[in-house]
Amino acid sequence: MWSTCTALVFALVAASSFTPAYVLELCQNISPECHSDHNTASNSQSSSHTVKSKWTLNASSLMHDLNQFRVSCKKLLEALPIDKVDANFVRTVKNCIFSKSIPTPLKGPLRLTAASKDVIEGILDLDASVTRSGDFLHYASGGRLLPGSVPLAHRYGGHQFGYWAGQLGDGRAHFLGQYSNKKGEVWELQLKGSGKTPYSRSGDGRAVIRSSVREFLCSEAMHFLGVPTSRAASLIVSEEPVLRDQFYNGNVKAERGAVVLRLAKSWFRIGSLEILSQSGEINLLRKLLNFVIDEHFPFINPDNPEKYLVFFSTVVNETAHLIAQWMSVGFAHGVCNTDNFSLLSITIDYGPFGFMESYNPNFIPNTSDDEGRYSIGAQANVGLFNLEKLLVALIPVLTQTQQKQAKIILKGYANIYQMRVHQIFKAKLGLLGEDEDDNDLIAFLLKMMEDTESDFTMTFRELSEVSAKQLLNKNFTQMWALDDLSHHKHFSDWLNKYLFRLSRQQDDSDLDRQHRMKSKSNYVNPRYVLRNWMAESAIRKAERNDFSEVELLHHILSSPFVTQETAEEAGYAARPPQWARRLKVSCSS
Repeated sequence: MWSTCTALVFALVAASSFTPAYVLELCQNISPECHSDHNTASNSQSSSHTVKSKWTLNASSLMHDLNQFRVSCKKLLEALPIDKVDANFVRTVKNCIFSKSIPTPLKGPLRLTAASKDVIEGILDLDASVTRSGDFLHYASGGRLLPGSVPLAHRYGGHQFGYWAGQLGDGRAHFLGQYSNKKGEVWELQLKGSGKTPYSRSGDGRAVIRSSVREFLCSEAMHFLGVPTSRAASLIVSEEPVLRDQFYNGNVKAERGAVVLRLAKSWFRIGSLEILSQSGEINLLRKLLNFVIDEHFPFINPDNPEKYLVFFSTVVNETAHLIAQWMSVGFAHGVCNTDNFSLLSITIDYGPFGFMESYNPNFIPNTSDDEGRYSIGAQANVGLFNLEKLLVALIPVLTQTQQKQAKIILKGYANIYQMRVHQIFKAKLGLLGEDEDDNDLIAFLLKMMEDTESDFTMTFRELSEVSAKQLLNKNFTQMWALDDLSHHKHFSDWLNKYLFRLSRQQDDSDLDRQHRMKSKSNYVNPRYVLRNWMAESAIRKAERNDFSEVELLHHILSSPFVTQETAEEAGYAARPPQWARRLKVSCSS
């Protein structure tokens, strides 16, 4: 009766409409680094994909004086054209990649409310003590420019909710420059919420506490979950009033302005190429592609006539991997427009995201998404749509033969994605080796979770904590998620299949299985994720100038695979409160 469930493992990802035809080489390891031997995005994160920083700098080697800290814009300014109009008014921009734009300082008093020591010390080579200085407040909020900075706003376009939206661009973000750290990494620093740019359209260039807290916390949380992501260094808030209609219902209210200092290896996105292709700026399209490949895809030979095809193949592969990782932790981005999809296949632009609580393939975090286009179960298909738009943007630089090859590569996206999801969910269940019934076993579990509305995160986590003997006896004391699941009429059937599958794993003890399923080194079953109710609780306090829960969540989510007493006391692994079901998150920020 459960033979029809094979496809249900991918109901989570809505992969049924895919037509797989071509498979790129796929790593068989489930580690986040396993598929990044020659990939820029994952390579760019390789030294930062561990719960504990790999850097071994002595405290004495960290900078204590911000005057020693320098960024550079030289490489971008020399390689890519800048808007000839040197003025900060909203306009249609042509024939350039960036416009010069000076940040607008937040109106004081300013307050540093959160800082990531892992970023400050591990990436920026700064001693954490510098964040307590007045200089840091000004540099990290746009009030003063870092030495070497030429602030820029990036021009890009994008397909939003399936339709071409034309010119978009950095409407409230300012690129400050690149920083080359002691480990040889190059990171791009950007302020978000730092004022108007030529791309602000009708916006005011600001961000508010509500959205900024979410971006800061989720950027860092995703990193420690092992998901490729931009990073957040600091969160600074002000008393500056910012008017927002949070749910677009005419209820405008004053909120307070905030700025996040965030970092990525690159902020280029699919929309960066689309705007050039759509505008017929083909020479500039080629120039930007060459720059991105040279800087971020070093394994591609710049003289290779197939380089754009290899680039496309890599982005297809890594996008499939990224979305599979999103699904593995129940993450829904909320606004998967092409302008929010990184060319380096990292998670960027945190808006109305959400971590799924009760397992539901139709989970929609964004209240503005009336049609459910960006539901969690649609993300894989949306990834395919975005890659199709990337291919359209690349057509002017591809030969007819290369275009045909690119279409074949694109058809392989589904296989890559499904194989990766299969690997990850096997790891989440502690399964070793290959068994032809594994798909059924996973699909069977997900269907029961959907029927019983079992919690996604805690069901898998509790499976990693429970012993085989407890499973056999159905002893789920203090395991609320498994207790919910056990009420399904077919739970015993599934349990027998699962225990039988585990029993056939040679040289694998029950303790080994438990350790493997919850170990922070495997990135499979966290105990804590940034649930919307947790973020909302912290935001409500923050709006009353109490940032204690922001700090607590930042600390807890830096070790999401480790059981922590303070997190347990706060209820972060408990059944979500009833009021959490009524929460809404919108694009308004």
